Amino acid sequence: MTSNVAGWKRELPMFPLGSVALPGVALPLQVFEPRYRALVMTCLTDDRLFGSVLIDRGSEVGGGDQRRDVGTLIRIIQSEELPDGRWAVVGVGIERLRVVEWLPDDPFPRCIAEAWVDGEPTNQTAELVGRTLDATLGLMVRLGVDRSELSSRPELDPDPSIASFQLAALSPIGPLDRLQALETDDPDSRLRFLLASIEEQTAMLDAIDLLNGEGETPL
Repeated sequence: MTSNVAGWKRELPMFPLGSVALPGVALPLQVFEPRYRALVMTCLTDDRLFGSVLIDRGSEVGGGDQRRDVGTLIRIIQSEELPDGRWAVVGVGIERLRVVEWLPDDPFPRCIAEAWVDGEPTNQTAELVGRTLDATLGLMVRLGVDRSELSSRPELDPDPSIASFQLAALSPIGPLDRLQALETDDPDSRLRFLLASIEEQTAMLDAIDLLNGEGETPL
Protein backbone atom coordinates (compact mmCIF):
# COMPACT_ATOMS: atom_id res chain seq x y z
CA MET A 1 0.00 0.00 0.00
CA THR A 2 1.30 3.45 -0.87
CA SER A 3 0.33 6.98 0.05
CA ASN A 4 -1.64 7.58 -3.14
CA VAL A 5 -3.82 4.48 -2.95
CA ALA A 6 -7.41 5.51 -2.24
CA GLY A 7 -10.14 3.29 -0.91
CA TRP A 8 -8.13 0.80 1.12
CA LYS A 9 -9.67 -0.93 4.12
CA ARG A 10 -7.70 -3.27 6.34
CA GLU A 11 -6.79 -4.42 9.84
CA LEU A 12 -4.13 -2.23 11.41
CA PRO A 13 -2.02 -2.31 14.57
CA MET A 14 -2.81 0.88 16.47
CA PHE A 15 -0.73 3.09 18.73
CA PRO A 16 -3.04 5.55 20.56
CA LEU A 17 -1.11 8.62 21.73
CA GLY A 18 -1.59 11.74 23.81
CA SER A 19 -0.54 13.78 20.78
CA VAL A 20 -1.83 14.00 17.20
CA ALA A 21 0.20 12.33 14.47
CA LEU A 22 -0.14 14.07 11.10
CA PRO A 23 0.58 13.12 7.47
CA GLY A 24 3.98 14.27 6.25
CA VAL A 25 5.32 14.69 9.79
CA ALA A 26 7.92 12.57 11.60
CA LEU A 27 6.81 10.68 14.70
CA PRO A 28 9.65 9.67 17.08
CA LEU A 29 8.69 7.10 19.71
CA GLN A 30 10.37 5.50 22.70
CA VAL A 31 8.53 2.18 23.04
CA PHE A 32 8.83 0.38 26.37
CA GLU A 33 5.43 -1.16 27.20
CA PRO A 34 5.39 -4.88 26.26
CA ARG A 35 2.29 -4.70 24.07
CA TYR A 36 3.73 -1.86 21.99
CA ARG A 37 7.09 -3.59 21.73
CA ALA A 38 5.12 -6.50 20.28
CA LEU A 39 3.40 -4.05 17.91
CA VAL A 40 6.76 -2.77 16.65
CA MET A 41 8.13 -6.27 16.09
CA THR A 42 4.96 -7.28 14.24
CA CYS A 43 5.16 -4.19 12.00
CA LEU A 44 8.82 -4.84 11.20
CA THR A 45 8.05 -8.36 10.02
CA ASP A 46 5.13 -7.11 7.90
CA ASP A 47 4.78 -3.82 5.95
CA ARG A 48 5.99 -1.42 8.70
CA LEU A 49 2.57 0.25 8.85
CA PHE A 50 0.47 1.09 11.90
CA GLY A 51 -2.14 3.68 12.78
CA SER A 52 -2.24 6.32 15.48
CA VAL A 53 -5.19 8.16 17.02
CA LEU A 54 -5.48 10.70 19.82
CA ILE A 55 -6.36 9.44 23.30
CA ASP A 56 -9.35 11.37 24.68
CA ARG A 57 -8.97 10.07 28.21
CA GLY A 58 -6.62 7.73 29.97
CA SER A 59 -2.99 6.92 29.38
CA GLU A 60 -0.78 5.47 26.68
CA VAL A 61 0.41 2.97 29.30
CA GLY A 62 -1.68 0.15 30.72
CA GLY A 63 -4.79 0.30 28.53
CA GLY A 64 -8.29 1.46 29.44
CA ASP A 65 -7.94 4.62 27.36
CA GLN A 66 -10.71 6.28 25.34
CA ARG A 67 -9.73 6.89 21.75
CA ARG A 68 -10.75 9.06 18.83
CA ASP A 69 -11.83 7.32 15.64
CA VAL A 70 -9.81 9.44 13.20
CA GLY A 71 -6.05 9.33 12.88
CA THR A 72 -3.04 8.86 10.66
CA LEU A 73 -1.40 5.94 8.92
CA ILE A 74 2.27 5.72 9.96
CA ARG A 75 5.20 3.96 8.29
CA ILE A 76 8.25 3.01 10.38
CA ILE A 77 11.36 4.39 8.68
CA GLN A 78 13.92 3.81 11.45
CA SER A 79 14.00 1.36 14.34
CA GLU A 80 16.50 0.16 16.91
CA GLU A 81 16.06 -2.31 19.75
CA LEU A 82 17.92 -1.04 22.82
CA PRO A 83 19.79 -3.27 25.29
CA ASP A 84 17.03 -2.96 27.92
CA GLY A 85 14.36 -4.18 25.47
CA ARG A 86 12.94 -0.77 24.56
CA TRP A 87 12.58 0.27 20.95
CA ALA A 88 13.61 3.62 19.51
CA VAL A 89 11.38 4.14 16.50
CA VAL A 90 10.88 6.92 13.98
CA GLY A 91 7.76 6.83 11.85
CA VAL A 92 6.36 9.24 9.29
CA GLY A 93 2.71 10.06 8.68
CA ILE A 94 1.45 8.82 5.30
CA GLU A 95 -2.26 9.73 5.10
CA ARG A 96 -5.45 10.09 7.12
CA LEU A 97 -7.54 7.17 8.29
CA ARG A 98 -10.89 6.48 9.89
CA VAL A 99 -11.46 3.68 12.38
CA VAL A 100 -14.33 1.50 11.21
CA GLU A 101 -14.25 -0.92 14.14
CA TRP A 102 -12.03 -1.41 17.16
CA LEU A 103 -10.89 -5.01 17.67
CA PRO A 104 -9.81 -6.63 20.97
CA ASP A 105 -6.49 -5.30 22.30
CA ASP A 106 -4.80 -8.67 21.86
CA PRO A 107 -1.83 -8.61 21.89
CA PHE A 108 -1.94 -4.85 21.21
CA PRO A 109 -4.60 -2.33 20.08
CA ARG A 110 -5.99 -3.20 16.65
CA CYS A 111 -8.77 -1.95 14.43
CA ILE A 112 -10.33 -2.15 11.02
CA ALA A 113 -9.44 1.16 9.37
CA GLU A 114 -10.08 2.76 6.01
CA ALA A 115 -8.43 5.54 4.02
CA TRP A 116 -9.79 9.04 4.47
CA VAL A 117 -8.78 10.91 1.32
CA ASP A 118 -8.18 14.65 1.65
CA GLY A 119 -10.09 17.15 -0.47
CA GLU A 120 -8.60 18.67 -3.59
CA PRO A 121 -6.48 21.86 -3.55
CA THR A 122 -7.60 24.94 -5.47
CA ASN A 123 -5.88 27.80 -7.27
CA GLN A 124 -5.75 29.59 -3.89
CA THR A 125 -3.96 26.83 -2.00
CA ALA A 126 -0.37 27.85 -2.78
CA GLU A 127 -1.04 31.42 -1.61
CA LEU A 128 -2.67 30.12 1.57
CA VAL A 129 0.34 27.88 2.25
CA GLY A 130 2.67 30.91 1.99
CA ARG A 131 0.48 33.13 4.16
CA THR A 132 0.11 30.45 6.81
CA LEU A 133 3.85 29.80 6.92
CA ASP A 134 4.62 33.53 7.27
CA ALA A 135 2.00 33.96 9.99
CA THR A 136 3.24 30.86 11.86
CA LEU A 137 6.86 32.00 11.85
CA GLY A 138 5.81 35.50 12.96
CA LEU A 139 3.82 34.12 15.88
CA MET A 140 6.66 31.82 16.92
CA VAL A 141 8.96 34.86 17.16
CA ARG A 142 6.33 36.66 19.25
CA LEU A 143 6.21 33.62 21.54
CA GLY A 144 9.96 33.78 22.13
CA VAL A 145 11.45 31.36 19.63
CA ASP A 146 15.03 32.41 18.89
CA ARG A 147 15.23 34.12 15.51
CA SER A 148 18.40 32.17 14.73
CA GLU A 149 16.30 29.00 14.78
CA LEU A 150 14.12 30.53 12.06
CA SER A 151 16.97 31.74 9.84
CA SER A 152 15.76 29.55 7.02
CA ARG A 153 12.18 28.84 6.08
CA PRO A 154 11.03 25.28 6.73
CA GLU A 155 10.92 23.17 3.59
CA LEU A 156 7.35 22.01 3.04
CA ASP A 157 6.21 19.11 0.90
CA PRO A 158 5.27 20.09 -2.67
CA ASP A 159 1.95 18.31 -2.19
CA PRO A 160 -0.30 21.09 -0.79
CA SER A 161 -2.33 18.61 1.24
CA ILE A 162 0.77 17.30 3.01
CA ALA A 163 2.10 20.86 3.36
CA SER A 164 -1.10 21.90 5.14
CA PHE A 165 -0.65 19.07 7.66
CA GLN A 166 3.02 20.02 8.15
CA LEU A 167 1.94 23.58 8.92
CA ALA A 168 -0.54 22.23 11.47
CA ALA A 169 2.37 20.45 13.14
CA LEU A 170 4.58 23.56 13.01
CA SER A 171 1.93 25.99 14.27
CA PRO A 172 1.89 26.68 18.04
CA ILE A 173 -1.53 25.13 18.65
CA GLY A 174 -2.74 22.49 21.08
CA PRO A 175 -3.62 18.84 20.39
CA LEU A 176 -7.35 19.47 20.00
CA ASP A 177 -6.68 22.16 17.40
CA ARG A 178 -4.30 19.78 15.62
CA LEU A 179 -7.03 17.16 15.69
CA GLN A 180 -9.46 19.68 14.18
CA ALA A 181 -6.90 20.42 11.47
CA LEU A 182 -6.59 16.68 10.79
CA GLU A 183 -10.38 16.37 10.53
CA THR A 184 -10.81 19.38 8.22
CA ASP A 185 -12.12 18.40 4.79
CA ASP A 186 -9.55 19.94 2.45
CA PRO A 187 -6.24 21.88 2.39
CA ASP A 188 -7.83 25.33 1.89
CA SER A 189 -10.20 24.93 4.82
CA ARG A 190 -7.36 23.59 6.97
CA LEU A 191 -5.09 26.50 6.14
CA ARG A 192 -7.84 29.04 6.81
CA PHE A 193 -8.47 27.38 10.17
CA LEU A 194 -4.77 27.65 11.02
CA LEU A 195 -4.67 31.30 9.92
CA ALA A 196 -7.68 32.10 12.10
CA SER A 197 -6.06 30.40 15.10
CA ILE A 198 -2.80 32.28 14.56
CA GLU A 199 -4.61 35.61 14.17
CA GLU A 200 -6.52 34.97 17.41
CA GLN A 201 -3.32 34.21 19.31
CA THR A 202 -1.61 37.26 17.79
CA ALA A 203 -4.51 39.51 18.84
CA MET A 204 -4.25 38.16 22.41
CA LEU A 205 -0.52 38.93 22.46
CA ASP A 206 -1.24 42.44 21.15
CA ALA A 207 -3.75 42.97 23.95
CA ILE A 208 -1.27 41.73 26.57
CA ASP A 209 1.42 44.05 25.19
CA LEU A 210 -1.02 46.97 25.35
CA LEU A 211 -1.89 46.19 28.98
CA ASN A 212 1.81 46.02 29.80
CA GLY A 213 2.44 49.35 28.11
CA GLU A 214 4.44 47.85 25.28
CA GLY A 215 2.05 48.77 22.51
CA GLU A 216 1.85 51.99 20.57
CA THR A 217 0.38 54.98 22.40
CA PRO A 218 -2.49 56.64 20.50
CA LEU A 219 -1.93 60.29 19.61
